[in-house]
Formats: sequence, C-alpha cells, structure tokens
Amino acid sequence: MAKYIFITGGVLSSLGKGVTSASIATLLQHSGIDVTMLKIDPYLNVDPGTMSPFEHGEVFVTEDGGETDLDIGNYERFLNKSISKNNNFTTGQIYLTVIQKERKGDYLGKTVQIIPHITNEIKERIYKVGENHDVVLIELGGTVGDIEGLPYMEAIRQIKQEIGSKNAMFVHVTLIPYIKAAGELKTKPTQHSVQELRRIGITPHMLICRSEKNLPKSLKRKLATSCDIDYHSVIEATDAKTIYKVPLNFLDQNILTPISEQLHLGDLKPDMEQWNDLVKRIVEPVKKTTIAFVGKYVTHTESYKSLIEALNHSGAWLDARVNIEWIDSEDLEKNPQNIEKLADVDGILVAGGFGHRGVEGKIQAIEYARVNKIPYLGICLGMQTAIIEFARNVLGIKDANSQELDPDTKEPVIYLIDNFIDANGQKQLRTHTTALGGTMRLGGYECLVKPDTKLYEAYETDKVIERHRHRFEANNAYEKRLEEAGMIVSGRSKEGLIEAVELKDHPWFVAVQFHPEFTNRLQSPNKVIKKFIEKSLEFKN
Repeated sequence: MAKYIFITGGVLSSLGKGVTSASIATLLQHSGIDVTMLKIDPYLNVDPGTMSPFEHGEVFVTEDGGETDLDIGNYERFLNKSISKNNNFTTGQIYLTVIQKERKGDYLGKTVQIIPHITNEIKERIYKVGENHDVVLIELGGTVGDIEGLPYMEAIRQIKQEIGSKNAMFVHVTLIPYIKAAGELKTKPTQHSVQELRRIGITPHMLICRSEKNLPKSLKRKLATSCDIDYHSVIEATDAKTIYKVPLNFLDQNILTPISEQLHLGDLKPDMEQWNDLVKRIVEPVKKTTIAFVGKYVTHTESYKSLIEALNHSGAWLDARVNIEWIDSEDLEKNPQNIEKLADVDGILVAGGFGHRGVEGKIQAIEYARVNKIPYLGICLGMQTAIIEFARNVLGIKDANSQELDPDTKEPVIYLIDNFIDANGQKQLRTHTTALGGTMRLGGYECLVKPDTKLYEAYETDKVIERHRHRFEANNAYEKRLEEAGMIVSGRSKEGLIEAVELKDHPWFVAVQFHPEFTNRLQSPNKVIKKFIEKSLEFKN
C-alpha cells in the first residue's frame, strides 16, 4: 500500500506549495523511495488547455498528451522523470465524470451528491495514482477555507481513516507575515488556518512556514504549542536564490526525520551531491551569456516557465549565468526601430504561441538573427515563423504565411492538415471551425534526426521523442524550394511531417516544431537547448 503526504495551503495563495511538494519528493527520491506526485486543481475548467497564459501561466504538456497545470512541470524537473496526465485533475474533470456516470445509470437511480459520489471519485483517482509507488505527494491547489476545496478536504480526511494514520501525513504550507512597523513576525494567521483545518477534521503533522525572516526558536515553540505540532516539525521556508536550493534548505532542518517517524519509512539519507553541485553553479556561475527572449507574453513570464527553467538548467551545466533580455514581439511589430535591442545579445530565441498578435515582430527578430549570424533557436511558432521569414525574404514569396494567421493565404507555407493521425493511431478531422482543445498534436512524438546536421550535433542520435502542442504544420509542398535556397529539413516525423529546420550557411540557426523545454530537467537538460546556450557562449568570443 502506498503512503500519502497531503500538502495544503493556508492564509493566502502563491506561497510555493508546488516547490515545497517537489522538494520533499526530491529528498525522498534521493533516499531510495519510489515517489510520485499529484496536483489537484479546484477550478471548474476540465484542464488549463483553453485558459489564457495571462490567466493561468504556462500549460504544461505531459508525455501522454495531457494539458496540465504548470506545477506538473516543476515535478518533472525536480524528479527527473515523466509524469502522466492522470497526475493532475480538476474539479471540472471530477464533476464531468460523475455527471456522465449518472447519465449512464451507473449509480442505479441513487440521488447523486457531493458525499459520497464526488468524494468517492476524488478518492478513486488518488488511489489510482498511488498504484505501484511507495509514497505519493498530493498538492491541493487553493487555500484552506475556499469553498471549492471543501470536497477535497473531506476526501483526504476519509483517506486517512481508510488507510490508517501511519500511512497518511498532512503538511500545511502557511505564511508568517512580518509587520515592519511593529518589527514582529505574526503567528495568528497560521493559528486560524490550522483551526480551519481542524474544523474540517484534519490535524496537520507539519508546518512549512513561508517568511521573509528566519523564525526565532521562541516563535517556532509558540507555533508548535498553539497548533499542536512537534517542535521539529515546524520548518521554515525563507526565500531562496533558486528554487532548487529549497530541498537543501529543508534537509538542513532535518525535515525527513518527522516525515519518516509519521510514515514509518526508516532511516532516510538522501544523496544530494550532484544536486548541490548544480545549485552552486546556478547561484555562482563562472561565465555568462545574454539571450533575447522574443514572445508576446513577456509581461507575464509564468507563461514561459518551463523554457526559462530550461535556459537556467543548461546554464548550470555549462557553468554560466543566462541573462534573459525580454523582447515584446508586439512592440517590435509596432516599433520596428527597436530591433536594435538585439544588437548586444549572444543568442535569439523565439518562443511558441497562438494567434496572429505579435507574429510580424517575431519575423523581424528571426530576420535579424539570420542576417547577422546570431545563434537562433525557434520553438513551435518560432519554427513556423522562421519558415515564413525565409520564404518571404530569401525565396521572394512575399505572400508566404500561415493558415492560422490568414486562412485565405495564397502561399500557405504553414497549413492545417485536414486529416491527421494522432499518437494513439486515431484519425482526427481538423478544420478552422473544430474545437481548439481537441484537435492539436499533443504529447510525445518521434522525431527522426537527419545525420550531419546541427540538430544531430545537439542530440547525438538519429531518433528522439519530444512533446508537441500545436495544430498547424509546415507545408511539405515548399520543402524542395526551401532546401535549394539553404534551409535544411533536419528532423521529420515518421509520417513525414517537418519537425525541424536549420540554415546551411549560419553558425547555429535551428528551429523545431516541438517544445524541447517540456523534456528538460535540472539533472538532464534538453540537448538542443543546451547546445543553443553553448553556441551563444561561443558567440562574440
């Protein structure tokens, strides 16, 4: 039977429950425990796939084609392994499933209610994730007291009753605010948050205390006494220079001791040597490089969470700090003279996105990288716009465009395949009017890498599996003309779709249809992103 650690949040949101959960999981994993993680999102959307990046941040794509919460990306980056789409579910999914069961008559005419039908569906999904694992860490989104979180609180309370107290642990992440005028840290919000948990029927075993200041021993004793928690189970979590330092900070406070005592896990001694070395190189690197990050969500950088982390991870492996120069593609579109901001960078990255807004700015940035021989990496739309730019400015096809941007374009170098076979072998019919969420290439697909190319130099293999999230494809009808002019197709799917292009006469210009950031981890950085940073470090030297 799996053991479960439930992580709840109190006082307010954005305290770092995801990083806390991933940090504890990392320490357990490095102690030899088979760990997995689950994120529960209380919103009514079925998944974040149709939510604006400004609303929710990045949509993380799993290997098996799930559009999930960005915390799943954190889990994969910390644990250095792939996690299923089943490891993230929402209230929307729970209610949708229960209603579908009711319509089919699965409840034998019973009155369908929050308890037991909704809570049973929640428990069933939690238990399923725990199959074949030693420990499951479950992060419950939202804050204690939120009305939408109540069914989940009841479900995890019931789980503790069903599996026994030695197989369940409750960790509460809370805020200890510092009142500057009074010069004091205050415990009252945490006391009230714990009281609310107890009213629901849950008594936390551990407090993770987010604070701007270190907690004095007297305050930790006060928290332990008032919240009925052992003193050594009050763990402080002050701001760290990098999120990857958090597991080490927890380890310094012997966080595994109370966890082991509660769950009877024995003596836990994690091997964090490599992790510690990488953290040192993130915090104090020897070299540095500057990357122009061209996108249209640059005012909300959480939209590019995985990509930012991927750049930092590659930098750590190359002992370099990656400074990001944020370039708003809409601003470039409206003010072309601002292209000169790219003159002092060492590499140019054009990220993915949807819709026509800011696309012409991305095309200007790509032209600048091509003409000035600056290392370039294009991702998803960054590949499609690279093809459009090349077709317009090198091949002279002035009307070259994408059907996503102009459905009536006469030169669709990027187009919508009407019939597409997905990763499960199922045929999809895709048109301009079909639902956006159900007709994308999602998840891991095989890419065949052409030998003697820059892409092969990066991957050092002729076959990789990378993750996708897009509807439109590069049009093979233009391939011959592109290659004759110097744009090489260096990667394609086994069905023949163009997966990667690069320039023949350029130090390093590579663009890929997939999202390499989704397979990137701290302990195993994605190779094409790492090669991009390596080439950027060499630029101007």
